[in-house]
Amino acid sequence: MYLVTGASGFIGRSLCTYLARHGQAHRAAVRESAGPGQIGIGGIDGRTDWASALRDIDVIIHLAGLAHVRDAGPSVGADMMSINRDGTRRLAEQAAAAGVRRLVYVSSIKVNGESTGGRAGPECFRSSDVPSPVGAYAASKWAAEQALHRVGGEAGLEYVIVRPPLVYGPGVGANFLRLAKLIRRGLPLPFAAVENRRSFVYVDNLVSLLVTCAEHERAAGETFLVSDGEDLSTRQLVLRIAEATGTRARLVPCPPALLRAAASLLGRREDMEKLTGSLAVDIGHTREALGWRPLVTVDEGLRRTLSVPET
Repeated sequence: MYLVTGASGFIGRSLCTYLARHGQAHRAAVRESAGPGQIGIGGIDGRTDWASALRDIDVIIHLAGLAHVRDAGPSVGADMMSINRDGTRRLAEQAAAAGVRRLVYVSSIKVNGESTGGRAGPECFRSSDVPSPVGAYAASKWAAEQALHRVGGEAGLEYVIVRPPLVYGPGVGANFLRLAKLIRRGLPLPFAAVENRRSFVYVDNLVSLLVTCAEHERAAGETFLVSDGEDLSTRQLVLRIAEATGTRARLVPCPPALLRAAASLLGRREDMEKLTGSLAVDIGHTREALGWRPLVTVDEGLRRTLSVPET
């Protein structure tokens, strides 16, 4: 039986749907119990009692955690360490004591770093890279990975680490949805001169890899990167979103440096860095070690994501 933490989140809902569709018994861990097959575990930190959630569990897919927040107050870094690092360590320790076979941890590509393709950066991130986390969120994810290494070595718990880039799919929000809305409305976008390179992963592709990592004998102790297998520039992304929504993209050229400078004045530098910078991943190790391939193409993933009418 699977235990899915963070089951009420964007990825967790898709994972539970996949497991149910394939007849795989699973228990959904949520903050508060809300229905059949779910169990409430309250807040997550170094004191959480996972005993009832872990009963008869063979494999855990650990999605729950505190994600990156824009308005980072003075306590956010400590909160992230408490939830992401200490909460993961506590879960792993109790899982080992309960006889759980394997824990699959969904980390973040930000453990590798913030960007690729720059003057001093790599062309793409690889699973073998020396971690270079930047910021509280990435640091807490890397600390959680290190905690799993220690618990796995001491208690014999199998673990697998997956570091996804931006995940999209039906129900996605944040910058991805805002960009799609601008394209649908036919507004001119200043990305014609942006030739960056970014990796994305459709939620069903990520889910298929997580289940593969839960079951594949060669996955234990490994770190895997994941993507759709096709990288896009922001200019290409705009064109592909327009095609998926049956609209016409209106792109105008503007130097990326000027875009970043203007965004800084508006307090949106981080958002513009994502739109003009590169973050590409190499999934060669994932393909070779697990025989895994993305199930859904970028174009199909965008079509499914954007097929819901705008509200």
